[in-house]
Amino acid sequence: MRANVHGPLSALAAWYEELSPESLARLGEHYAANAWFKDPFNEVRGLEPIRRVFAHMFATLRAPRFRVTDRVADEGSALLVWEFRFGAGRREYLVRGASHLRFDARGKVVYHRDYWDTGEELYAKVPLLGGLMRWLRRRLAAR
Repeated sequence: MRANVHGPLSALAAWYEELSPESLARLGEHYAANAWFKDPFNEVRGLEPIRRVFAHMFATLRAPRFRVTDRVADEGSALLVWEFRFGAGRREYLVRGASHLRFDARGKVVYHRDYWDTGEELYAKVPLLGGLMRWLRRRLAAR
């Protein structure tokens, strides 16, 4: 039997929006011990490796924060749409993306896959690389 994810999803979304280095200690309240996590830069399994991904985010970015803008759920899985704001160097960034989540029968995340366009959302905003990305986009776009 699949879990009703609406309650766990609401708690998880609130946890993301309040995420801090201190709240990482509560990761196990939301994720199963053998949970799998993948984003454009990481692919890990287990609570401690997932915690390290989030801890690295806090160690390398200035004031990272998530805001959940939409959610869709059925029995056992969900999609969270989010905005991620952070500072790096002298700039502030906004990345828009989504997380595909699957839950176990206890309502804990066992599968977490983040989807966001690194080219549009990140690389295009880096000074030198951004110029190259914009040139490539113009060259490859249908006219």
